[in-house]
Amino acid sequence: MDGYIHSIETFGTVDGPGIRYVVFTQGCPMRCLYCHNPDTWTPKIGNQKSVEEILNDYESYRPFLKGGGLTVTGGEPLMQLEFVTELFREAKKRNIHTCLDTSGITFNRSAQYLQKIDALLENVDLVLLDIKHIDPDRHQVLTSMPNAPILDFAHYLKEKQIPVWIRHVVIPMATDKPEYLERLGYFLGDLNNIKALDVLPYHTMGKDKYRQMHMVYPLDGVPPMSTKGTAEAKQIILSGIKKRLKDKLNKVQS
Repeated sequence: MDGYIHSIETFGTVDGPGIRYVVFTQGCPMRCLYCHNPDTWTPKIGNQKSVEEILNDYESYRPFLKGGGLTVTGGEPLMQLEFVTELFREAKKRNIHTCLDTSGITFNRSAQYLQKIDALLENVDLVLLDIKHIDPDRHQVLTSMPNAPILDFAHYLKEKQIPVWIRHVVIPMATDKPEYLERLGYFLGDLNNIKALDVLPYHTMGKDKYRQMHMVYPLDGVPPMSTKGTAEAKQIILSGIKKRLKDKLNKVQS
């Protein structure tokens, strides 16, 4: 089976544990205002590569992928669900650690979809789940899409006990309000399958790409998030997690 591929990175260090071979798929339904890869939005364009072609290329780099494996990101990889499923199935046959980097935006609980997503999750070692905004209205503004499918997917991964790394980008004047951060933490506190929390600072490195593509950069004028601000945001999220855990404990004891 072939997939539409935007690009491949052979020495990824921020897309899961260890050094990783990272496949960027083409196509994404979200229009995040801070997206630094708008060239991945359009589906069914780019290079078509087969599962075998990708895995054979992976093998040529395997000696250098210390403690790592294969990560599929995007765009939104779940837009090519069948392709990613076959890629991961064949990867596991080769004893390759698999990581899915997704927003979960395509998730729904129809019987047909659940059958497909279950087939994928059978061969997923780790999910990097991007939660853009905890507030549904602000999420719609930030991404042009609802966050209900994403939050439901987070619950589904808990039901299936799939290990998850949560990713959240802190954006000045958008996601950095303490009330939003604490709400996000409180939501995360109900998930017992989270293995890591990555709180990432908003940056403006995508500006040049927008300019090259003759597109208006939506967040022009918004400054990058500082290291200090990012660290403070993470602490607020963690406090929300602790509050949820405390409330759950009190409920059990009452």
